[in-house]
Amino acid sequence: MTFPSLVQRVNIPVTSSSPPGLEAAIKQDPWKKSGKYGLGWVYFCIILLVFTIAIHLYHWMSDRIRRATFKEAVAKSSTTSSPDDDYEMADMPTNNSTRMFFPRHGPLPQQPEQEETFLSFQPLNRIIALLRYFFYRPLPVLRLRAVGFLRLRRREISFPSPGVIFLMTVAVVFVTLYCFVPQPLYYSSIQFGAPPLAVRAGMLAVAMMPWIVAMSMKANLVTLLTGIGHERLNVLHRWGGYICLFLSLIHTIPFYITPVWDQGGLTVFKSYFREQSYIYGTGVAALIPLIFLCVHSLPFLRAWMYEVFVALHVPVSIVFLGMLFWHCHDYLTSWNYLWATAAIWFTSYCARLFFLNWTNPRRMSWLIGEEAAVTILPENAVKVTVPSQVRWRPGQYVYLRMPGISVFENHPFTIASLCSDDFPSEYGEQYRDMTLVFRPFGGFTRKVLNAAMDNGPMHTYRAFIDGPYGGMQRELASFDTVVLFAGGSGITAIVSHLLDLIKKMRDSKAVTKQVHVVWALKRPETMEWFKEELRICREFAPPETVHCQFFITSAKRVGPNGFPLPPPSPHRPVSDLVHGKLDKAFQGIASKRNSALIRDEAGGDPEKERELRRENEDGISALPAPTFLPPPKKAHTRRSNKPSNLAIPTLTMAQHHNAGNASFDFGFPSTPTMLQKNLMRFAFLPTAHKKTGWHTEYGRPDIPFMLKGFERDFGKRVCVFVCGPPSMRVDVQRCVAGMQRKVWGGGGDGREEVYLHTENYAI
Repeated sequence: MTFPSLVQRVNIPVTSSSPPGLEAAIKQDPWKKSGKYGLGWVYFCIILLVFTIAIHLYHWMSDRIRRATFKEAVAKSSTTSSPDDDYEMADMPTNNSTRMFFPRHGPLPQQPEQEETFLSFQPLNRIIALLRYFFYRPLPVLRLRAVGFLRLRRREISFPSPGVIFLMTVAVVFVTLYCFVPQPLYYSSIQFGAPPLAVRAGMLAVAMMPWIVAMSMKANLVTLLTGIGHERLNVLHRWGGYICLFLSLIHTIPFYITPVWDQGGLTVFKSYFREQSYIYGTGVAALIPLIFLCVHSLPFLRAWMYEVFVALHVPVSIVFLGMLFWHCHDYLTSWNYLWATAAIWFTSYCARLFFLNWTNPRRMSWLIGEEAAVTILPENAVKVTVPSQVRWRPGQYVYLRMPGISVFENHPFTIASLCSDDFPSEYGEQYRDMTLVFRPFGGFTRKVLNAAMDNGPMHTYRAFIDGPYGGMQRELASFDTVVLFAGGSGITAIVSHLLDLIKKMRDSKAVTKQVHVVWALKRPETMEWFKEELRICREFAPPETVHCQFFITSAKRVGPNGFPLPPPSPHRPVSDLVHGKLDKAFQGIASKRNSALIRDEAGGDPEKERELRRENEDGISALPAPTFLPPPKKAHTRRSNKPSNLAIPTLTMAQHHNAGNASFDFGFPSTPTMLQKNLMRFAFLPTAHKKTGWHTEYGRPDIPFMLKGFERDFGKRVCVFVCGPPSMRVDVQRCVAGMQRKVWGGGGDGREEVYLHTENYAI
């Protein structure tokens, strides 16, 4: 069978014996020119790509110019406004040296000049704000109770962002019109050739393949050009696959509406395809893998059997590409798109070699990976520390594989540590400690926890890292005001950004003047995960620039009878075991320390040492047993004329647990009553706020109320960063979308931008 015979199958030549109407049908939509439909999708994608690159370059250049201008202004002011000696008085409230009460030389300083706007085109800013007003506004989260094999547990279903939905809607409308508007849709007879509708849909589906594969690869050219991480492009990859399935069905159905076995077409078909048993065998062979790929990538199926999805998705995709080569038979320009798909796939896998920590022969981890330590944190969280020569940016993530725990599993985790010379590793100058903190649920994360419990904290593991990937497109240092929201373990995506921002603020490399951090967590023990990082932020941040608010959403464990449960819980045996071991270790250290102090105090006198030991034993008394008071009566059942005392004692948590080590605390008030807690859920008491800007409250944060309060002090450029559960992201998105009015509507405060960055809670 030769290629001309294949062409004759779909490109029926016009001869003297041709059926009536064939010549007119072929001239209306010639088959030879049907390759233009594939180019239509290519042009559609190129237009979107160029638009995205232009916006990315606009923000990238304007951000760099802002930081460079600010750095130049700081360097210039340091030569004219720094005090000549230690006794020169400065303007204390402003805490800067731009204003002096009594300058030694020159005239009195004038009012500071207004900040100039460089490379900030206000009409473009308003257009972007108008688009953000609609695209930032989220769709509501559906809360359903799953049934059947999903174990009857409450689930939250979140939809893609309105921007993705709008983009995919435009794509679906485009391909649908491009298929059905041109005429004819069908020939009057199958003898005239393949239905034009099927040819158009088939070319569009094949032309989508390079873009679908490019959006799925970790190392791809689209990310390099647009700055959008592959984890965000993966949404377009999935929806692109669904559109490809839609076009494939449009391509398939016409061949059954006008089947080849009607009107004598079967005789012509068998004369060219003698060895093919089923007429449409190659098409079905390509359609079945595509249906499987689209179905098993549905969110609820992917979450339910993620390991199966990871193991099967790539092999089935390779089979699908091979079936497309077989089905297309190099018709028109179909193989051009398929070869481009294979080239993008191969190139991306080759580029990933530069992201693996064990493929660089100049590193110590070549072929053997890095050495990693696993630590168990409060609330059963797991901390994996990997000293590595890999460099990363704040907010990026890596894929972690630990063969000693699971050979084939490879999972993404956000890097919680900062890659900086200020945080060196004990392994050497070229190493930095890569820290990954996560909660164990099931699968790989549960295996890591079990291995840490079995092997102890001194055991090390081999770690193979793939990355880093992702990260924020913009730099927080380019915004005047930064607001960071975190929910639970979402703090892992924020800590490195916060440390990096504070470092740049101290080095006068950031234009940021105010930073607000809001962290909602279930229990205060979770704060121990990043206590050292938060201490660094509090002690080294410029004065009155960083404000942290912690919200304890589940401060007490309450039993079925309404009485509070003691901290050791039978439902958390792992946590109890860890706490017990830590407690014994601290008790042993304290006992040895007391013994050494008594021996030193005695000065070698045996009689005095025995007397001191007896006094020490007499001074030790058992702690009082915990007393659980009955729950207070409800407010509407009380009949007391005495006014309620809502004042909250100022005893901090650190003072309550360790009065001798109160150098750093999170601003805890003591545990409030039920009435106080209910009031705090709906209003923020000014008396509970500490002057230091660090305080803790009980209940859930009222995000709209907080953002409204923060907005009064917003600068010209604002960044709101959120990483948390879907409900938190929805609240933040809705508020930030409303803030766009003051940008595109001209609120009078000169605001230029309110930028929103959301992180995936699962990574």
